[in-house]
Amino acid sequence: MGERPIPLYPIVYQPIIEGALREDLGRAGDLTTDAIVSPDLRATGTIGARRGGRVAGLEVALSAFRHLDPTVEVAIEVPDGADAEAGEILARVQGGARELLSAERTALNVLGRMCGIATTTRDLARSIAHTEARVVCTRKTTPLLRCLEKYAVRIGGGSNHRYGLDDAVLIKDNHRALAGGAAAAVERARRHIGHLVKIEVEVDDLDELEALIALGIDAVLLDNMSPEMLRQAVVRVDGRAITEASGGITPTTAPAIAESGVDLLSVGWLTHSAPVLDVGFDMEL
Repeated sequence: MGERPIPLYPIVYQPIIEGALREDLGRAGDLTTDAIVSPDLRATGTIGARRGGRVAGLEVALSAFRHLDPTVEVAIEVPDGADAEAGEILARVQGGARELLSAERTALNVLGRMCGIATTTRDLARSIAHTEARVVCTRKTTPLLRCLEKYAVRIGGGSNHRYGLDDAVLIKDNHRALAGGAAAAVERARRHIGHLVKIEVEVDDLDELEALIALGIDAVLLDNMSPEMLRQAVVRVDGRAITEASGGITPTTAPAIAESGVDLLSVGWLTHSAPVLDVGFDMEL
């Protein structure tokens, strides 16, 4: 598994879990469970992987049970960052039967989503492990779940691109069109930002690459270029800026793109289209 991943602070994900539970319980609570299960009944539940994959978000998911039953006891069997086999038990919980049942779906929804992203990232990162390139995610995340999804990318062995609009400058075609060109956009951005903020510019034409590098930018986003064009771009940049490939990156094309020599592969579908990992919850008295 390697070095244990740095966990998310509970203060970051607690509002998400609270909101998800509130959405599910609605105005009247869990009608089915409240009608059938005695309020003083205690039970044990196990969370298991029904398909193999990378575990991510287990503490986040387990917090759903703690929100409804602060006395719940938890034992983690396979921690975040480890790979689980199909059928393997990830965690065991013991607490109020009503609370465990009512929190089950929220916990599984979060865990399945995060494990799916981590597993997809892991597989893509492995496919380019023979190169120096890294896989990075984008802002194409589920609204309000960005912190969870970007964490899952890190657990899968990827890295995060900018976290939001406020931590880096990324000048794209529309910015350049409205500013009157790339040079004007870079100049305006540099006057506006602080000295620690980096500037990246999207490029889809090799002919303009040299002029952009001369502006002293930190990174270039090489958009929808073939591996051969990317290879030429890397030669022209010659280490003067970070090179990031974007567009057309699939599990099939990723190795060739990484072999072009770019520093980063920017992949939006890691977070917007990764398949959910199938996880389940089984209870007994």
